[in-house]
Amino acid sequence: MIEYRVAGGIARITLNRPEKRNALNPELIAGIKDGLSRSAADPDVRVVLLTGAGSDFCSGADLAGLDRAAEAGVMNHLDTARHMANAFLAMRHHPRPVVAAVRGRALAGGCGLATACDLIVAEESAQFGYPEVKIGFVPAMVMAILRRSISEKRAFELITTGEIITAPQAHAAGLINRVYADDEFAQGVEDYVAALASKSASAVALSKNLLYHMDGMSFESALEAGIHGNALARMTDDARRGIERFVKKN
Repeated sequence: MIEYRVAGGIARITLNRPEKRNALNPELIAGIKDGLSRSAADPDVRVVLLTGAGSDFCSGADLAGLDRAAEAGVMNHLDTARHMANAFLAMRHHPRPVVAAVRGRALAGGCGLATACDLIVAEESAQFGYPEVKIGFVPAMVMAILRRSISEKRAFELITTGEIITAPQAHAAGLINRVYADDEFAQGVEDYVAALASKSASAVALSKNLLYHMDGMSFESALEAGIHGNALARMTDDARRGIERFVKKN
């Protein structure tokens, strides 16, 4: 259900259930976590790229599976939710940037999966939304990420109305980073991840860790964390080489 390959410093994790619009089930989620674990342990990986096979990124949870589990006990439901939450945590704790490349639809849990990535790029015709409210469900775990990505009022509107928005609208809201014309999407994605991969791996890893570590900190605590991050960055080989090159050029 997952295709995984590494080339040119890019680990590519592809959701591969196109006949089900890449709907999430336990096996697919396990495959995502496995790909994240493998890429985190691979020193050759500089960027992780998450995509969907076929015409859609991900349509959300496999509702047939949810229907079969409807009568399960609370512990079973907690375990199922935690399975997905652990995938979100794996993205957040991954030492490399995780990029979602979205074509077609990213809806419900599929939109949550994209939102959990560090960066999102999309083709112009892509659609995003959290329509769970329309079937009496709640995009509960993704709220922890969505609230950190866009304004509180826009997040409230999206999750309580189930509104489906276009890629340009998602970009305007701050939910996604880049929008490409459909016929330029494939090349745009390659250029985007290649540019990321060309940056200092240690600087990117330290920046990612520090940025997320500052969540919820007071200003003073965030500055103190920044002091330690600054000191660590100065001691990396990448920083030493970069400073040396800069001094020689100037």
